Amino acid sequence: MLTVCVAPADPPLIVESVRAAGGEVVGDPRRAEALVWTDSRPEGVRDYLTPSVRWVQLPSAGVERWTREGLVDSTRVWCSAAGAYAPQVAEHALALLLAGVHRLPAAARSRTWQRDQPGTLRGSTVAVVGAGGIGRAVIPALRALGANVLAVNRSGEPVEGAAATVPFDGLAAVWPRADHVILAAPATPETYRMVGRDELRALGPHAWLVNVARGELVDTDALLAALRAGEIGGAALDVTDPEPLPDGHGLWTEPNALITSHSANPQVRLTESLAERVRENVARYLRGEPLLGRIDPARGY
Repeated sequence: MLTVCVAPADPPLIVESVRAAGGEVVGDPRRAEALVWTDSRPEGVRDYLTPSVRWVQLPSAGVERWTREGLVDSTRVWCSAAGAYAPQVAEHALALLLAGVHRLPAAARSRTWQRDQPGTLRGSTVAVVGAGGIGRAVIPALRALGANVLAVNRSGEPVEGAAATVPFDGLAAVWPRADHVILAAPATPETYRMVGRDELRALGPHAWLVNVARGELVDTDALLAALRAGEIGGAALDVTDPEPLPDGHGLWTEPNALITSHSANPQVRLTESLAERVRENVARYLRGEPLLGRIDPARGY
């Protein structure tokens, strides 16, 4: 039996998933061997990290806030929810890319009948930067629409469905090869503002940049300048830096910018997806199998 504390809130779906997998839910963290943290913020979690807690399941795929607080270390096992939300976020990324390529943002803002020249994904090359759960989920959909996929991951190991896979240290060569880019990489010191002025210029005036990862992967000032100068085709962003994007920020009125307010993973699906991940990981823990989403403290994800 694995004793699990679900905190600070204990949604019934999460509690049920622990029990369905063979765990016992306890309210006192001093009696718990595992902690399922259900708040997207790290504040307060230290009060639950008792000596008995050997494994912590976090609710988010991105864990940069947790690592910056110095919480993720090797004294216990930490797991993110990486991959748990991949299907819905991948669907959102595809919707953003299609909207951009088909020039829907401009059409939505138009107030007069005007024939446009939308593009198509067929025959284009889409770079998926960060071929983890989200990246791997979006690749089949891109291929079904006739796009070629250039995947970027840390190792350079081939990604199923991609025409080519490039290691992260070869990223500089990707920008001029891509017609469009989807960012799905984790936020780490290595990826901080990896898309700046030079990368945007290398993409070219037809390219759309889609970001469903973290806003800080993109230099926002450089992006706004590139949009205004017509150096890229457009940007479709579910995440921004800063976030929330302030009222009156230039991106809100830029004709070739499409903003969705960090809504790629809707709340109604978030709890269901997290419950599925908790159920699987509790079962794996009890069987002595590797846990999904295990965080490497050295890498920060």
